[in-house]
Amino acid sequence: MEGFAIVLYYSNMRTEAPAPAIRVYNLFGEAGDLPDVVHCETIAARSVLHDWTLAVHRHARLHQVLLIERGGGEATLEGGVIALKPMQIVNVPVGHVHGFRFVPGTQGWVLTIAAEILDEALLAAEGLRSALSRPAVIRGTPQIRAMMKQIFAEHAAREFGRAHVLRALSAAMIGLVARALTRESGGAGTAESNLFRRFEALLELHHLERWSVADYAGALAITPTHLNRVTRAATGDTASHLILNRLIREARRNLVYTNLPVSTIAYTLGFEDPAYFSRVYAAATGLSPRAFRARLHGEE
Repeated sequence: MEGFAIVLYYSNMRTEAPAPAIRVYNLFGEAGDLPDVVHCETIAARSVLHDWTLAVHRHARLHQVLLIERGGGEATLEGGVIALKPMQIVNVPVGHVHGFRFVPGTQGWVLTIAAEILDEALLAAEGLRSALSRPAVIRGTPQIRAMMKQIFAEHAAREFGRAHVLRALSAAMIGLVARALTRESGGAGTAESNLFRRFEALLELHHLERWSVADYAGALAITPTHLNRVTRAATGDTASHLILNRLIREARRNLVYTNLPVSTIAYTLGFEDPAYFSRVYAAATGLSPRAFRARLHGEE
């Protein structure tokens, strides 16, 4: 696939018995950053190359929505195996372990959205991020199917205003998927869900101030342990990891959308030492800030 470089790195996920580490990919077997607003691909396009089986892996900075049109198979989501049937949606949040075994000839679509696009579209107060952070197989709707087809048609057309239209359609799609997820889970009005939405809102306000887990917990009038329980229930991740991810997303947006020197970006994000910022960024993404920017501009 044009524009994608192969740079593989591994997760530090623990296993009970010695086993190959789960690979961290940005797109089924590829680890270059998403070069387009979204990536659109049929299920068959990649699956047929791998005998219709995609081994368990995770995407470092990408969210995926799959829609089964015909056929089916099995999805592995965070260790559980779920049967796939026509008109089902598979929601794969950023960083979640997943794999697929499709029945040969299965037809459907895979929509891949970069974390930066989600950041632009999701407002913390609306609570969509907590709904979308749950890996799940749910019933699709005619509205979701129609939206998926419209996104694929716009992606292929290459007409004027394409990027803007794709961002708008993708925002509509994730809204519809979040709605479907919430309906199937019986709503998201619990006290814990409300706490997570408040944490998200605080994170948007204070991530540049480098608040600690204790700072966020104090603002919410709960203990750090309680906050970690809330974030794990909502996303499967710790509060500290979510804080780091938000900072890394902000760094990536600066690297992509500005010409600011890496040192200036580091200071803007609250780092006193640009070299330390580069180490943190490289540990989180597999590339240093300079290497990421060079790859983005095709300089490697």
